Amino acid sequence: ASMVLNKPLLPAPYRVCQTWYALMTTGVLWPHIASSLYRMACGLALALVTAVPTGIAAGRSRRWDALLSPFLYIFYSIPKVVFLPVIIVVLGLGDFPKIFITVFFQIAIMVRDAAKAIPEEQVMTMRSLCGTKWQNFRHLIWPACLPGILTALRTSLGIALALLFITETFAAFSGLGYFIMNRMEVRNYEEMYAAILTLAAIGIIAYIALDIAERKLCPWKK
Repeated sequence: ASMVLNKPLLPAPYRVCQTWYALMTTGVLWPHIASSLYRMACGLALALVTAVPTGIAAGRSRRWDALLSPFLYIFYSIPKVVFLPVIIVVLGLGDFPKIFITVFFQIAIMVRDAAKAIPEEQVMTMRSLCGTKWQNFRHLIWPACLPGILTALRTSLGIALALLFITETFAAFSGLGYFIMNRMEVRNYEEMYAAILTLAAIGIIAYIALDIAERKLCPWKK
């Protein structure tokens, strides 16, 4: 396509790779990579520590399910991008609004469904063995929900990367999203595509890491 178009807008792949190597060896991209990884990691961590307990509570209690599920359905159906203006107005333009935009509702719903899917026979078996609440959670509920948590992370990763790019395109001076838009404005397309490749590489590495984690943490799924 680059050869056919023959325009600066679509540089040759080998030139993009050369530019990427130069940006990495000179250290230009590393601060932006660190900023993006920090924001994404904090956003996903915040989603996990809040959405997992919420999903488990809704999945194992009818009362909590009746209370929480309507809110989960309503907010899950709304495109997450529309929350950006509200969060920025309320919380300001610092890093926290960017990492606060998480995939909370998607993870909560998937964890809730995994908790609901636990066979009642297994629950009754734990009760017949006089298991405590902690033992029930440790040996039954958590192992049953763990594959769902990892699947929720895997499916939410693409959304997290998209939100990361959008939040870094305004009121930010670091991050791959900022770098991509900045290079587009100055018509430096080779560096722009190099940053896009870097963002894609982060997603691929994260997917591979989640696959490895699932094999290690959920050996019964093999």
